[in-house]
Amino acid sequence: MKTLEGNRVLITGAGSGIGRVMAEYFETAGAQIWICDADKEILQQCLKENSGWKGTLCDVADEDSVNKLFQEIEKGFGGLEILVNNAGIAGPTTPVEDIDPEEWRKSVGVNLNGAFYCTRLAVPFLKSAKQASIINISSVAGRLGFALRLPYASTKWAIIGFTESLAKELGPSGIRVNALLPGIVEGPRIE
Repeated sequence: MKTLEGNRVLITGAGSGIGRVMAEYFETAGAQIWICDADKEILQQCLKENSGWKGTLCDVADEDSVNKLFQEIEKGFGGLEILVNNAGIAGPTTPVEDIDPEEWRKSVGVNLNGAFYCTRLAVPFLKSAKQASIINISSVAGRLGFALRLPYASTKWAIIGFTESLAKELGPSGIRVNALLPGIVEGPRIE
């Protein structure tokens, strides 16, 4: 049964990992898929292997890049029903006193600002949809915290507050907002 038939989905950071698997499942449920990724080679390979998908090279930490992404979505899709804020980076694994402020800014830029930039531009589309949803990918680090993972854990905690605030703000407009908090996921990050 194609429960999401006709729904238009944007998944950020979907060239690999959780985002790519989510795109595959959304497609199986009948959704139209648009992905973005900051890695050109990974994005191209993913689109080559999934010819029905659309995609854009996009660094979600760069507001201009996100603006371009949404211009392409408006032209190519005409709207959205589902936004998945999946793009994220692990950041450094180091004691707090050794964290390079640039690494901190990069983690905040991708993991938190990217979700804000995408949500801000998606909401007008989502408000005009019959049913709409935002799914934010956080982490168990967003509830537990982890030593030596301050930038990652901090941004994932922030995503939970971002999600809860958006749910209260957008719920009356018929937009569901949820966060997923995965644990360790097999892939290049843990190899």
